[in-house]
Amino acid sequence: MNIFKSLFSGSDRDLNAQDAKARIDSKSSIYILDVRQPDEFRGGHIAGAKLIPLSDLSNRMNELPKDKDILCVCRSGSRSSSAASQLARAGYNTLNLRGGMNAWQGAGLPVKRGS
Repeated sequence: MNIFKSLFSGSDRDLNAQDAKARIDSKSSIYILDVRQPDEFRGGHIAGAKLIPLSDLSNRMNELPKDKDILCVCRSGSRSSSAASQLARAGYNTLNLRGGMNAWQGAGLPVKRGS
């Protein structure tokens, strides 16, 4: 892999907001995992997302499907990148929403409020 690509474009498993939305809309096997805190989640999340805060993830991995890609989401993409790496090491198929909910909302994509 080109070193500049790996340094500046992120992982091949990172999706921008538009690509993530297209993946969700395609009805392919995708599980949306939001790793923020409950108050952040209630403030706005992707419809259908399941909340497991990053701090709880290692104890709750058994709740996640092994037969679907897991799209990890947070506010800016940092916590979700950590979650995606942690899950990948445990054998899950992971994707990361690059830029997180900031990028999702910045792209004008729909947000669900509440629990």
